[in-house]
Amino acid sequence: MESTGILRARSIIGRWIVRLFLIVFTVITLFPVIWNIYSSLKTNAEFLGDPFALPVGFAWDNYVRAWQKADIAKNFFNSIFVTLISIGVIMVCVIPCSYCLGRYKFFGSKAMNTLYMICIFIQATYIMIPLFLQMSNAGMTGKLVPLSVLYAATQFPFSIFLMTGYMRTIPKDYTEAAMIDGCNNFRILTQVVAPMAKPGIVTVCMLSAMAAWNEYPLALVMLAATPDKLTLPIGLARLYEIQRYSTDWGALFAALAIVLIPTIIMFAIGQRYLIQGISAGGLKG
Repeated sequence: MESTGILRARSIIGRWIVRLFLIVFTVITLFPVIWNIYSSLKTNAEFLGDPFALPVGFAWDNYVRAWQKADIAKNFFNSIFVTLISIGVIMVCVIPCSYCLGRYKFFGSKAMNTLYMICIFIQATYIMIPLFLQMSNAGMTGKLVPLSVLYAATQFPFSIFLMTGYMRTIPKDYTEAAMIDGCNNFRILTQVVAPMAKPGIVTVCMLSAMAAWNEYPLALVMLAATPDKLTLPIGLARLYEIQRYSTDWGALFAALAIVLIPTIIMFAIGQRYLIQGISAGGLKG
């Protein structure tokens, strides 16, 4: 009985230690976000007086200045356009490719899977010079659509790797039944497999959207000559340089808060599918 009580006490203490660690880690992670949000509601005088104090009032005009005068609105819609085009290209290419690699065995399939895994570790910044030269020679620099396709191409390896693992978790009984009913491969993919792979598809969309939304080096190089086509990361960097010397910290924090809103909404809506897709794809990938 005594040993059982000791084990139970150790178990309770261990659980509380883990909980405290997670609480501390959560506070450390969320504090910069919360600080950014309430700093966006402070005047410049309040921020310079005490950067960590709560705002006395709500300076909503910070958001007006960030949205209109700092040209964040144009950068915002440029980023949305690039992200949507990138996701569209990824879905059109990744779903059929991962379906073939995950459901069929053919000559070279293992080599292709291995190649995709290797390409996951090759970042676009490592091949920036040849990418820029090729895009420049093709006349594709300074344009949003080619940048979107480039973003999609950089996300292909990880997206295919993740979706291939998820495709393998779908029972073959459904596809075999569809074949018996006379469905061709296209109908099986679009009407049977794709709806069942919804968590994996949503996961790939969310991760790819965040990658395109936050990408900085490629956008900086490819769009440097066209100020009206800048995406949000580049626009924020330029805004930081401008506002740092004009001491308009309220507008800067307001712009950062505007960038956070789509990210928070996306993860709040799709977090359930994100967890399912990563866990299933990781188990079979």
